[in-house]
Amino acid sequence: MSKEKLTIIKIGGNIIEDDTSLNAFLRIFSNLEGKKILVHGGGKRATQMASRLGIPSKMKAGRRITDAETLEVITMVYGGLVNKNIVAKLQALQSNAIGLSGADANSIQATKRPVKTIDYGFAGDVNKVASNAIDTLIRANFTPVFCGITHDGNGQLLNTNADTIASQLAIGMSKIYETSIYYCFELHGVLRDLKDEGSVIKHINSKAYKTLLEDGIIADGMLPKLENCFEALKSGVSKVHMGNTSMLTKENDNYTTITL
Repeated sequence: MSKEKLTIIKIGGNIIEDDTSLNAFLRIFSNLEGKKILVHGGGKRATQMASRLGIPSKMKAGRRITDAETLEVITMVYGGLVNKNIVAKLQALQSNAIGLSGADANSIQATKRPVKTIDYGFAGDVNKVASNAIDTLIRANFTPVFCGITHDGNGQLLNTNADTIASQLAIGMSKIYETSIYYCFELHGVLRDLKDEGSVIKHINSKAYKTLLEDGIIADGMLPKLENCFEALKSGVSKVHMGNTSMLTKENDNYTTITL
């Protein structure tokens, strides 16, 4: 018997920062048929808020160093301002959203990242997704909206990358559903030529990925994203899609789909 489908969509700071883009995306999201989960970032907004409070933002290798003060800021911004703004807008669109961190319903537990060469502070690496608890909400016709906050099960909140949360949710929920991830960002997809926005590679599998790596077409910031995608696919996720928000409409097929 085939599994029911579940769509997990991750949106980043560029959509969140611009009200017009966010409203347009949420209209598309609210009209999507079937069961779905939304995951959002909010790093740019957190950096702005920290600056207003006189707290410097420290980044290493593209990741935020989360000291105790920074954790307070991201909890306010991700779990409060950004999450509740999105939930309220979805309610206005008759989409019965429920805003969540990983601590809510014990849905996503993580472990504080061990110190190796860099001390990331209160950064969390996911080790457990409570798929049955999340499914209880979905079955009750709620649409979960997750921010980039997890917890360790001992009362400590942790900052976790939203891309990682999307993939870990998809892996965890794949025990119950056929899961797909849509990573929404400003480009139309993975590009063969960064200077040509029309050079979207529409399908990448393991074999094509190896060739693209050897040819140097996939490099820099796209490398960890795609490694994350293939890790999710190997762990039970059905498909991963990358592109801008228009890929969620039936009219647009110009985006990248990644499969094993």
